[in-house]
Amino acid sequence: MIFIDEAVLHVRGGRGGNGCIAFRREKFVPKGGPSGGDGGHGGTVHLLGDEGVNTLYHLRNRNLYEAERGRNGEGSNKTGRSGEDLEILVPLGTVVLEKETGRRLGEVVEHGARMAVAAGGRGGRGNARFATPTRQAPRHAQPGEEAEEITLRLELKLLADVGVIGLPNAGKSTFISVVSAAKPKIAGYPFTTLVPQLGVVAVDRDSEPFVIADLPGLIAGAAQGAGLGTQFLRHVERCRVLLHLVDLSSGEADAAADLAAVEGELESFDPGLLERVRIVVGSKLDAVDEERRQALAVEAERRGLVYREISSATGAGVQELVRLLESRVREGRLA
Repeated sequence: MIFIDEAVLHVRGGRGGNGCIAFRREKFVPKGGPSGGDGGHGGTVHLLGDEGVNTLYHLRNRNLYEAERGRNGEGSNKTGRSGEDLEILVPLGTVVLEKETGRRLGEVVEHGARMAVAAGGRGGRGNARFATPTRQAPRHAQPGEEAEEITLRLELKLLADVGVIGLPNAGKSTFISVVSAAKPKIAGYPFTTLVPQLGVVAVDRDSEPFVIADLPGLIAGAAQGAGLGTQFLRHVERCRVLLHLVDLSSGEADAAADLAAVEGELESFDPGLLERVRIVVGSKLDAVDEERRQALAVEAERRGLVYREISSATGAGVQELVRLLESRVREGRLA
């Protein structure tokens, strides 16, 4: 599946049906009077949350989404049929913005939730509606109203309990492949993960599972759009817990600098992200560089953050970390 987390949609409700001009023509009714019925209302365009949809890819190749228009009224006081509403399936976590102004219209976060984005026009009144004691044969009716029309920008923000962050090649993909059934691409070069990957983690049969997201690696300047930039950072916003992986094997910079680099990008994008529950984890314990290890432990303690060490290759510390994550997620849900 191709992961697309942005889409632009032009949506239009259905136009209302026209009112009818008609008069009764039955035998033995010499002065039948007006009998034009009302036009039907136009359909409304709704966004519908669907937990079975994980991407906005299916919305990329259609220019216009339009609901059905209302039918015109008919004689014998028959009202035209109202147009069918149009429902557009979107993944949970979709934020809806007006494209031209950037105004936030709302978001879809629950399965089955419906959000009206373009109302249909009302049907026009037939000439029977305009009959009065002094005007018994009106020869006019109302046209149907035009519907709402708008261009939307949809942004998907993943609904994950735990977001795994860190510099490229910090071991994020390997970790999530070990603790869940997710199968992200793993290779020995930076930016192996180009799109977020979701996995479901369950500590045991009695515990409630939680969702963990393997998010693409950050680089300096990401908050300004460098690398995968804000395409990555957007998905961090909804995570209850941030799991910050730092490579303990030898690197060009020290571990403290690696930690600070990611923190700087989080702060530039949204200072509130540094207030989230955050756990610092030294990864690749099987190939540890002692100087980096000590430096990272000192920096985590200085920040007042929980610090753990793991090796996804050997499994050292992994189960203990998963249990800690489950505990933090449970606390966050109860808060």
